[in-house]
Amino acid sequence: MGMAQIRFVNALRDAIGEEMRRDRHVFVMGEDVVAAAFGTTAYLVDEFGTQRVRNTPVSESGFVGAAIGAAMTGMRPIVDMMFSAFLYVAMDQFVSNAAKIHYMFDGQYKVPVTFICMYSAGSGQGSQHAECPYTKFMNVPGLKVLLPSTPYAVKGLLKSAVRDDNPVLLFYHMETARVVGDVPEEDYVIPLGRANIVRNGAHATVVATGAMVTKAVSVADSMGKEGISVEVIDPQSLVPLDEASIIGSVERTGRLVVVDEAFGRCGLASEIAAVVGEKAFDSLDAPIKRVTSLDVPVPASPPMERFVLPGEEKIAQAIREVLG
Repeated sequence: MGMAQIRFVNALRDAIGEEMRRDRHVFVMGEDVVAAAFGTTAYLVDEFGTQRVRNTPVSESGFVGAAIGAAMTGMRPIVDMMFSAFLYVAMDQFVSNAAKIHYMFDGQYKVPVTFICMYSAGSGQGSQHAECPYTKFMNVPGLKVLLPSTPYAVKGLLKSAVRDDNPVLLFYHMETARVVGDVPEEDYVIPLGRANIVRNGAHATVVATGAMVTKAVSVADSMGKEGISVEVIDPQSLVPLDEASIIGSVERTGRLVVVDEAFGRCGLASEIAAVVGEKAFDSLDAPIKRVTSLDVPVPASPPMERFVLPGEEKIAQAIREVLG
């Protein structure tokens, strides 16, 4: 299988284009998708035209509802939401319609729609943009939630999402949008619900998400020089969650640190800690540690933002604490 070095955002765009060529029912819609403000839909209008690359008004509730309706009639929309905080404006469409229609109509309707959006804590853009809303959507039965951190992952997961008959939300971090990595030249998919063991280790397990994966690996590499062996797992798919890979790792290492950029209260880190506490408690040699953002609005001031967000120093401290 041939490999190419591709930037994350280009891998996302390539996945969209390939799915549009594969299936005429796939189309793109959203604010400024023709101009491609973030690059995720760049040049697609040149090939597919404005019927399949459709700009929408600045009305998230309206165009999310339109996408749901299109999906119910057999289309497979890909909706670029731009900033993830914009999802809140259409919350009722996601929770009351996209997530429930298949159930409420006894399976007679499917809702194969994919939403992509960027979150950007760490870039000094203020609390209304520095959001990690994926935890809110994890709590809604009927929605699938993805959080890829590499070009390889985003392409394979996006393809799986578009081919899935359920509504899927794919989040990506502004930092990861610039990451370059190996991507197969051939068609491939990554099944939803499969974690990636980024780095093998024996003394502690770190489950990290999004932009935190790179920071966790950096800490693991640094600690490796001290003889401390840290395993790093990237869940990639939050709903469904690959519990087996996480539990299997904890059974080998006996210790768990969960690193997530979202807030700690009722968040992803809490969910993973609860799963391991319920299903692998006897394997734990130390209490589970969570490294998350503080439960305050994220400041725009860069020094204050760094104080609020997880970072390498906090990750390293948590690992040392579980190691005793």
